[in-house]
Amino acid sequence: MKPVVSRREFLRAGSLLTAGLLVPGLRPSLLAARPLRYKIAVVDLMLLKRQKLGALALTKEIGADGVEIDMGGLGQRDTFDNQLAKPEIRQQFLDKAKELNLEICSLAMTGFYAQSFATRPTYQRMVQDCLDTMQQMQVKVAFLPLGTQGDLVRNPELRPAIVERLKVVGKMAKKAGVVVGIETALDARGEVELLREINSKHIQIYFNFSNPLKAGRDLHEELRILGAKRICQMHCTDEDGVWLENNTRLDMRKVKQTLAELNWQGWLVIERSRDANDARNVRRNFGANATYLKSIFQAG
Repeated sequence: MKPVVSRREFLRAGSLLTAGLLVPGLRPSLLAARPLRYKIAVVDLMLLKRQKLGALALTKEIGADGVEIDMGGLGQRDTFDNQLAKPEIRQQFLDKAKELNLEICSLAMTGFYAQSFATRPTYQRMVQDCLDTMQQMQVKVAFLPLGTQGDLVRNPELRPAIVERLKVVGKMAKKAGVVVGIETALDARGEVELLREINSKHIQIYFNFSNPLKAGRDLHEELRILGAKRICQMHCTDEDGVWLENNTRLDMRKVKQTLAELNWQGWLVIERSRDANDARNVRRNFGANATYLKSIFQAG
């Protein structure tokens, strides 16, 4: 008699098979129809081509599948210096991406790394400009870092203001039909609680591998605590110093196994992990990391 397998067991087994683990009692032919898919992207800002059309050709040369495009500088402006708001420039990016068979996986509001999301009076205009551009370019994920001034570990008094503002952003994102991925200084349990307070499926975590690694936390346990449904996208690199393939505290094969167990799939975005001795050699650093990630996450 053939074993009876529940749907839950079937889905979990598919994840384990993707990670290279065998599951007794399940036919591989069935599981092979449900492979997890991972795409590799790079960040135009870190390519030193922030909102430059040349970032797309460089992304193709590096061997990535797509690019995260920054919304432009912020400084003391009311909103981002977003060249993509100009229809002719936006169309150039869309045409070039199509020509090169690349995807724009996300738009990044990295200006908030240094500026305060909790106190900027025009935050709604900034976010709306990003959401408008996303809709015009058919991009589904935005990156919103809370940054140094929005560090909820060092500045817990900012939490009420940040939660209230993210509730507003959640409603804006829902209306636009997109997801805003936030990066915080909290651990995974803290982020789960923060998301509960915000209470919007359109606000999720944009997970950054380097955050738990720098803090000495278990990367895999953090991923498990958050779970697949709370993570929209990942910056899958560490601090600068060595390439991913030479990083002794970041085992990408184990990461793949953990993601498979969670049944998470999506974009893995290369942000850093540059060779400290040759940090500005964009092609060498990002090319090596893209090749390495593809050898693991797109093998077979």
